[in-house]
Amino acid sequence: MLPIERQQQILTWLEQEETLRVSDISKRLEVSEMTVYRDLKPLIDQQKVLKTSNGITLIPKIYASSNHCSYCYKDSNTRLSVQLIKKNQHVEQACCPHCGLLRFQDIENDVSQIICHDFLKDTTISAKTANFLLNADINLNCCQPQVIAFESIKQAKQFQMGFGGEIYHFEEAIQAITVEMHGNGCFHKK
Repeated sequence: MLPIERQQQILTWLEQEETLRVSDISKRLEVSEMTVYRDLKPLIDQQKVLKTSNGITLIPKIYASSNHCSYCYKDSNTRLSVQLIKKNQHVEQACCPHCGLLRFQDIENDVSQIICHDFLKDTTISAKTANFLLNADINLNCCQPQVIAFESIKQAKQFQMGFGGEIYHFEEAIQAITVEMHGNGCFHKK
């Protein structure tokens, strides 16, 4: 096996297992630990892997670093954006709770955490504990059905009194968006 092939194999294992010991890589590849260290050097120099006290781990990447939504590819809006932190430490960006919840539904088994922003306070909150207001009568120039996240149920209800819409918890919001879309995909209100 060529060094480039071993390096690719190491990256594949890291994506699946998150961390590896040099001795384990050596045994799996049936090469010396010195060969493994030579294979790792370019990966470390390219900032693809990080050397740890126990071996190596992938350096967390931020997908869509150009701030494009991983669901609809629209530019992400920091005020509405959602981050999906995957078990392999990669982070995906979604432009809004609508796309973030739908993307979570698609890759749920790979996600360790989903984070959004409280609409009123612009603080970071866990989407799994958030309250979501769907179809409020306010145009945020984002995906439809429009979804707004709130940490406080009280504030969500107060906002609902002024702008309408329906309030849902995490799982309920995913189902409501899916039902309302009827397979139409995301679209943006201009």
